[in-house]
This record gives sequence, C-alpha cells and structure tokens, in this order.
Amino acid sequence: MLAVTPEGLPLGVVSAQCAAPESRANDHRPKHVIPIEEKKTFAWIQGVRDCVELAPQLPDTRIVCVMDREADFFELFEEQRRKRWVDLLVRAKHDRNLGEDLKFFEVMRESPAQDQLQIAVPRQSARPKKSKQQAREGQLQRVAKVALHYRQVEFRPSTHVKDASPFTLGVVHVREEAPPEGAKPLEWFLLTTREVTTSEDAQECLRWYALRWRIEDWHRVLKSGCGIEELAHKTAERLKRAIAINLVIAWRIMLMTLMGREYPELPAELLFSDLEIKLLQAFTDTMGGEKTPALSTAG
Repeated sequence: MLAVTPEGLPLGVVSAQCAAPESRANDHRPKHVIPIEEKKTFAWIQGVRDCVELAPQLPDTRIVCVMDREADFFELFEEQRRKRWVDLLVRAKHDRNLGEDLKFFEVMRESPAQDQLQIAVPRQSARPKKSKQQAREGQLQRVAKVALHYRQVEFRPSTHVKDASPFTLGVVHVREEAPPEGAKPLEWFLLTTREVTTSEDAQECLRWYALRWRIEDWHRVLKSGCGIEELAHKTAERLKRAIAINLVIAWRIMLMTLMGREYPELPAELLFSDLEIKLLQAFTDTMGGEKTPALSTAG
C-alpha cells in the first residue's frame, strides 16, 4: 500500500506483503466454506487493518483506501463497518441483485445523468497475453467526456455470510457515451463508504480513484528502475529483505521525479542528507555533471 496526498504526491510505503500460496489441488471444499483468512483476497482486508493501525497517529487526516476491482467483495465492506477509522473507495466488479429483478449496473446506467465531466485517460501500452493476465491493446492519451451518476444504494449481503445485514454505500458511475472510433469507452462504477449526495462529492471520489494509477507507476519504477525482477538470491528471506529495501528506493525515486518535474530548482537538501549529497556529488563529478545538485539532477 502506497500513501499519496490528494494531489498525488507519494508519501511512502504503508505496508507490503510477501506471499507464496500453496497449491489447493487437493482442497475440495466449496469456496463459500473456506475462511476468508485462507483466501488470496484477504490481503485487501489486511491492508485495511494496516491503515486502521495507522489512523490514531493521524487524528486530523482522512484516510481513504483506494482499491481496484479485486477488492469488491462483501467481507471487505463488513470489515470497514466494524472499524470505521478509514474509508473505502473500490471499483465495482460484481453486478449485484438489488431486488425485484433489478441489477446494479443497469439501474445506474438507466438513471438520469446528474452532470457532465471530462476525465483525462492516460496512455496505456500494449501488453501480450501472460499466464494469469489477458492481452491488452495499447491506447493513446485522451480526454473522455462522460456522464456522471451518483446515489446511495443499499446492497444485500452475500448469502454465504451468516447474520449479516444489508449495507448502504455511495455509488459513483461515469460512462463515456461517444468514445473515439476504435477506443474502448470509459466506464467506472465506484463504491465508497463515504456519503455521496452532491456532484462535488462524486467528483472528489473520481479524483481519488484517478490516483490509483500512482501505485502502477511505483510498480513500474520497481521493475524498470530498480530491476526487482532480476534479483537472484538463494533464500526467500534474503529476497524479501532486498525487496523491502527496493520498495523504499522506488518510492524515493518516484517522489524525486515528480517533485523535480514540478519544481526543478528545489535544493537537494530537501530530500537528501549531507552524506547522500556528498556521495551524489562525487558520482556527478565523475560524470562531468553540475557542482550543485538539485532535485532535477538528483532524481
């Protein structure tokens, strides 16, 4: 979990988990009877708990956990209901039944648009098919004109969860009605524990969700900048230690890059200790660089 400000500035790594799941080839239990602690999705609940532990240290800060579609499961929202110190913003994956033959996605799509917005869609590189990932076509950066819908919706609990009561979430839905030729239309269904009653509330949630791409940028720095996939150690423990160090390095590289682009004349002392500056200066001298490092050169 990566902490960022509402403006997208990365503040640091909140937590990270290393897992080596065991094969379930001989586990014939139905999915609904397997405890949530044994499922891969429990990592999302653990992430919320990490934020709950952090919350008392930040009494004047609103903490919102922004999560993608893999986090759309009932137990996560039930966890938040028991520990309300943090809020959730999750992109919906499941088209839930709302009763009387009504489906969640259809209800939101057919409701009258409450506002019109423009959303910047970042460039996306093409990706070949991998063992656990589908192939993805590349797309150019563009601006999508979307219709905005928002409301409070009451959802039924999952049938496999005993003694659970219905829960109400704020829902924000945006849909691109006239995408460019050949482009996949932008459509998000966002679920949040925050109350959404105005266009301003909904737009705030959209801004928060747009920041989810920061962690994708961070992963890219880990892979291409730190070369984390090339690490080779004889034991898992050594590998975990090396990864832990690189998690922090990747965050600092990302922070320096963003700040250097926005404020290239900021002094290096803002993010580096005196010793680090001396080491960087020595390296810069060997490369024939500037004598006084700034964030733009240090990053």
